[in-house]
Amino acid sequence: MRKRKLNNGIIIKRLWAIVKPYRSRAFMALLAMALTAATQPLLGEALQQLMDKGFNNKVAFSLWWIPGVLVSIFVLRGIGTFATAYYNNWVLSRVLNDLRAQVFERVLRLPVARFHEESTGKVINTVVGDVRQVVDMINSVFLSFVRDVLVVIGLLGSLLWLNWKLTLVAIVVVPLTAVIVRTTSKRLRHLNRENQRVTAEMTQVVEEAARGHQVIRVFSGERYESRRFYLRSEALRGFSQRMTVAFAATTPVTQIATSLALSLVVVLALQENMTVGEFTKFVTLMLMLLTPLKALAEVNGPMQRGIAAAETVFEMIDAPVEHDPGTRTLGRAQGHVRFENVTFRYPNAQAPALERIALDVRPGQTVALVGMSGGGKSTFVNLVTRFYEPEGGRILLDGVPFQDIRMASLRAQLALVSQNVVLFDDTLRANVAYGVEQVDEARLQAAIRAAHLADVVERLPQGVDTMIGENGMRLSGGQRQRVAIARAIYKDAPILILDEATSALDNESERAVQAALETLMAGRTTFVIAHRLSTIEGADLIVVMEHGRIVEQGTHEELLARGGMYANLYRLQFATAMETQ
Repeated sequence: MRKRKLNNGIIIKRLWAIVKPYRSRAFMALLAMALTAATQPLLGEALQQLMDKGFNNKVAFSLWWIPGVLVSIFVLRGIGTFATAYYNNWVLSRVLNDLRAQVFERVLRLPVARFHEESTGKVINTVVGDVRQVVDMINSVFLSFVRDVLVVIGLLGSLLWLNWKLTLVAIVVVPLTAVIVRTTSKRLRHLNRENQRVTAEMTQVVEEAARGHQVIRVFSGERYESRRFYLRSEALRGFSQRMTVAFAATTPVTQIATSLALSLVVVLALQENMTVGEFTKFVTLMLMLLTPLKALAEVNGPMQRGIAAAETVFEMIDAPVEHDPGTRTLGRAQGHVRFENVTFRYPNAQAPALERIALDVRPGQTVALVGMSGGGKSTFVNLVTRFYEPEGGRILLDGVPFQDIRMASLRAQLALVSQNVVLFDDTLRANVAYGVEQVDEARLQAAIRAAHLADVVERLPQGVDTMIGENGMRLSGGQRQRVAIARAIYKDAPILILDEATSALDNESERAVQAALETLMAGRTTFVIAHRLSTIEGADLIVVMEHGRIVEQGTHEELLARGGMYANLYRLQFATAMETQ
């Protein structure tokens, strides 16, 4: 997907909109910065008075004033520094949470196709890493830029008041620094975009290595994964080095220019007949000016990283969500699903995945979808769940077109049990009653019993409140499958989708769960994807699919008697089963 470029003005406006609710605390941080900035000219003034009136035979003030004034200046500076850090963090921590929440909310509503186009690593990196870089940029701009600009203004004001001629010589550093920053900005932006891309790739490698650690060990893939990680790590090192070169060169150039200006100031100051105090104050303030100017030059690096990250973050926030033009909200559906000449083609695919599918499924019917891989079974289910929209034709539920039904209302009618079980790093209770704020305890226990999980729950240390780990890693494969079935039983939806729902079970568990599924399927419209044809012999309707078309449909007996594709598949599986016995 082509990323839409945003100019700096738009990015700054959008960031200000996020900061704006906290502008009162941001203003307090600004005042604290101003207090900190004001202490630097005060220190120069104190040094001038000390030089002119303190280092002579007649001290014009009590010696106790020296520590009193100096300590007071640094007390004020400490108050300003602390208040700046406190209010700045108060604002930025909330901005970070708000921005991450916006991105994560959009991730939850992205179309399924988006997750097929982008890696998981990139999505994770956008939510976690890129948002952090955006907030770091705000911190650099607000804390460093604003504070240092205030310091520069205060110091320049004092210098101009003290001797405007010498000040004009000194500020030759400012335009030179601006030219350097402008020159390096474009290159830094490009390098940061590439850095983001490779960082997302590295995140993906780490995520896959953690998720697939068993496969990596069994197939001796350690060297291969190490190589993948090393290549991306080395690329990041190269980008880091080039970015360092791009903005680190600004410091010595600025320092050289400052030294030249300082040399001229010393010569001219001697000709101006300045007092020792005035000269000390001028040189002190001028040297103080070097630090904020250096900081202003270096803020360009994190600023460009943040701008590049902001482009990615706002691109995610602006990404289109699932199309939901529906206006109707259904009660509990009867489960009458009808496909009317439905055609669907995946993006950039030449051949359609489904072509002119016509099927009328009555309420309470069990429909089994069979056929070779690539026949269109999974695509059929993806249209029922409305993960994708048909290219042609339409799908109706109880006579109402899918397009007219609100997305949330449609999916409230569906329950799914897939062979690729997805569980969450939470309690067993939360996984079974997923998506429910108030758990019905009786319903939960009934679902656990129906899925034959009661014995499993009894052996868990905290029962249903036991944490089951990432994707249920503390459970066996069969137990994980039964948790997914219990989740579908708990939801009690009128339409049930079973995608190889018993594939991960042993024979004993399969028989128990198959009985539970038969009870669950009673009175519900059920779509079953099955490769083992023995599990769907009792289906009301068997639909045989090939290359996105329905080539046969009927009951088990009818299709066997017809002697077509289904009969051939059945005989082949039966013969294979006999050979393995």
